[in-house]
Amino acid sequence: MRARILVAEDDMKQADVVRIYLEHEGHTVKVVHDGRAALDQLRHDPPQLLVLDVMMPKVDGLDVCRILRRESDLPVLMLTARCEEDDLLLGLDLGADDYMSKPFSPRELTARVRTLLRRTRAPLTAPAATAPTAHLSADLLPADTVLTAGPLRVDTARHEIHRDGSPVDCTPGEFRLLELLVRHPGRVFSRDQILAQLHGTDRYFTARTVDTHVMNLRRKIEPDPARPVHLLTVYGVGYKLAEGA
Repeated sequence: MRARILVAEDDMKQADVVRIYLEHEGHTVKVVHDGRAALDQLRHDPPQLLVLDVMMPKVDGLDVCRILRRESDLPVLMLTARCEEDDLLLGLDLGADDYMSKPFSPRELTARVRTLLRRTRAPLTAPAATAPTAHLSADLLPADTVLTAGPLRVDTARHEIHRDGSPVDCTPGEFRLLELLVRHPGRVFSRDQILAQLHGTDRYFTARTVDTHVMNLRRKIEPDPARPVHLLTVYGVGYKLAEGA
């Protein structure tokens, strides 16, 4: 699965290593060394995936990701020398699809890129034979359509969410989670089921990632996030969307 990939990394030696490994996989790679150049490239010659360093001059990677998510659902793999959990969660909250801490294995990075490309290019109805045991059956995720549940409207073709007619800005992870729940109102999904459906076998997404997506979605769709009436917790089990939400 070959793709056009933009690498935004201010360490020229590191960027060259990433470029060499990705090109060896058959990808076409463009390299820039600051956040402003990354934004210019993203707008004028959009790639199919972005490898984005957090600590960059002019505009840092977190701001690049924040700006990008207003304009595109392009998959983003973040790289950072900061490995605190709060930094990881902030990157995911801003819309990064995956996150690697430095130093990292270039071979692992190319594997993560393959996973992201499969995830973003494959249809939701991927064959069950390739799914891990925790996956939901493929028939739970029918073809793209407009989904409604109470005040929520999820347009999977346009990748848009509205609540009472007003647009709701969501990261790709939040969108996929809400789409899953809206398709099956009243059904309880465990964190493992949600993780398996949204992120496959990627061990770097955890139950905490699910909780973070839920917390952020509640801030965006609930009248009072502290007392949710749509996205409900089923204690000891997982989450569900209230029937007739």
